Amino acid sequence: MNVAFLIGRLIVGIYYFYSGIRHFIHLNMMAGYAGSKGVPLPKLAVAGSGTLLVIGGLSILLGYQPLIGVIAIGLFLLPTSFMMHNFWAVEDPMQKMGEMINFTKNMALLGSALMFLAIPQPWPFSVGY
Repeated sequence: MNVAFLIGRLIVGIYYFYSGIRHFIHLNMMAGYAGSKGVPLPKLAVAGSGTLLVIGGLSILLGYQPLIGVIAIGLFLLPTSFMMHNFWAVEDPMQKMGEMINFTKNMALLGSALMFLAIPQPWPFSVGY
């Protein structure tokens, strides 16, 4: 089971880390989209959310300070889900469906992040213990 947990942790950690890096690679494009959704200071918000994802991803990936990683992921997912994927406010049925999928995906990701807190620490194969 330790190996399965490690493989899952690597997959999830890389997902968050890469998502965070993409916030910086595509900063202007993502800031434009965030601005169109009414996010204040969109460039700063995208850079800040990218930082949270990088921190969370590295934490999960390395098994280092997972509480901090889960908090960072939660701080990203909650406001992002409600501000960027507010499907309840979308009129177009196709857009509404896309936003609902992203919102529910983010809630599932938040649930999985919270489950990491139930795993006794130090995690198997963790860095820094």
